[in-house]
Amino acid sequence: MSASTDPSQYVRVREKGSRDVSYPDAPEPLAVPVYDNHAHLEIEDGVGLSLDEQLTRAGEVGVIGVVQAGGDIESSRWSAWAAASHPRVLAAVAIHPNEAPAYAAAGRLDEALGVIDELAAQPRVRAIGETGLDFFRTDDDGRPAQFESFEAHIALAKKHGIAMQIHDRDAHEAVLETLQRVGAPERTVFHCFSGDADMAAVARERGYWLSFAGNVTFKNAQNLRDALAVIPRERILVETDAPFLTPTPHRGRPNAPYLIPVTVRFMAAELGIDVDELCAQLAANTLEVYGAFEG
Repeated sequence: MSASTDPSQYVRVREKGSRDVSYPDAPEPLAVPVYDNHAHLEIEDGVGLSLDEQLTRAGEVGVIGVVQAGGDIESSRWSAWAAASHPRVLAAVAIHPNEAPAYAAAGRLDEALGVIDELAAQPRVRAIGETGLDFFRTDDDGRPAQFESFEAHIALAKKHGIAMQIHDRDAHEAVLETLQRVGAPERTVFHCFSGDADMAAVARERGYWLSFAGNVTFKNAQNLRDALAVIPRERILVETDAPFLTPTPHRGRPNAPYLIPVTVRFMAAELGIDVDELCAQLAANTLEVYGAFEG
């Protein structure tokens, strides 16, 4: 049975190479529950935990919901299925900027955007994402398709009245310019924020949310810690980007929503605030952007 007829059967396998693919031990549970703002749980990594197993592990440490993000037709369908099937999952659907040129070259970008439009109408699809610009993996020839796709996704977020999760890699100025020129959706989130304090100041002025992943803990990521200090606390979100960007001291091993407490505790220490206080703020911010997970 194909993924197009049964999205639940879709899975991607991450190439393991020589890295350690065992999952780290669970951290100490959080006393105040939080949510994982962005994950790719359709990707099989490590021992290949099922969605139910991922959610159970997360719940045991105080991570009570996950926003599952798509990046192409198949993973977006899977994300919508996961959200419709699990009360602790909401979905974001999109064509990833690195996928947009391939769809365009095949003459299928409009078709793909049509699928995203249909999925976005589902009640538990609460964001368009991840969309944006990526000048790291896409050369000059592919950039027109990225811009076309990005602007179309912005229009879809506005059409459906839902949030937008932005992928921005080596394209800060172009992303900010596009948002200003076209007009950003009311709830715009920079997934896995990769800018600096100056960019965070622009986000603060424009009312964007910044979502921090495990790389905020990396030794070479002072720019992210500087940005964290600049953005208002009511505009901060936390994510795993699982199975990627596992926080220190587990960097290189598979990431999963149950590791969110590692990143949250690091962020609280950087901000000089109580962990419970930060958790309460992160949870409130997540619900403001995406709405309730249950009920």
